[in-house]
Amino acid sequence: MGCFECCIKCLGGVPYASLLATILCFSGVALFCGCGHVALTGTLTILENHFSRVTADHAMLTDIVQLMQYVIYGIASFFFLYGIILLAEGFYTTSAVKELHNEFKTTVCGRCISGMFVFLTYVLGIAWLGVFGFSAVPVFLFYNMWSTCAAMRSPVANLTNIDSICVDVRQYGIIPWNATPGKACGSTLGDICNTSEFYLSYHLYIVACAGAGATVIALIHYLMILSANWAYLKDASHTHAYQDIKLKEERELQDIQARSKECVNSYS
Repeated sequence: MGCFECCIKCLGGVPYASLLATILCFSGVALFCGCGHVALTGTLTILENHFSRVTADHAMLTDIVQLMQYVIYGIASFFFLYGIILLAEGFYTTSAVKELHNEFKTTVCGRCISGMFVFLTYVLGIAWLGVFGFSAVPVFLFYNMWSTCAAMRSPVANLTNIDSICVDVRQYGIIPWNATPGKACGSTLGDICNTSEFYLSYHLYIVACAGAGATVIALIHYLMILSANWAYLKDASHTHAYQDIKLKEERELQDIQARSKECVNSYS
């Protein structure tokens, strides 16, 4: 076999669907974890500087943000390993299907592992749907603040007193009701919207939400691939069992024919 034929054979064994899902999963998780980590830090800075200047008022929020950042580290590490494992499983199942008529045979353990990955990916897909919905909450909150600032700057707005327009973050449960000042009004609110922390955090939350959505799509893609691969392995095991039975029957038939010839030769 020449070099070209070897390359074609190797390329034929690459699980392109699993490879595409892995790239999409890595990209989505990287966007969610990286942008989410920086956006949480920016959000905490905005709250400390403009909405809760007393450290004791947002101490619990600081602990929660730090905990979420540690969870982000764990999510990134877990999905890095999980994506590699699923890609390796894609190579395994692709080889099992491609080499169906050779000496390669699937095992019960391999089929059980594929079934386990189907179940685990389904659970992770449901969990990431919740993460995707949760990541849309800060986008909604920042959009409300941004739209309020845009309304105050709009020349067509008929405003008698812009100081009466306020954004109170205490109503969202982010900080307690006794936090000082807890809200921003008028020009103070406009200054907050013009800060780099607000601008960066707002857009990072949007990217993080998009990354969570991409991860959900990748997990759905994985689920379809794993289900198809599990069905292929199941059919391959049935095919191998049929071939083994057929080979055994052919050998028995050959043995019977050989004994019959021996009996005929002995009588003659």
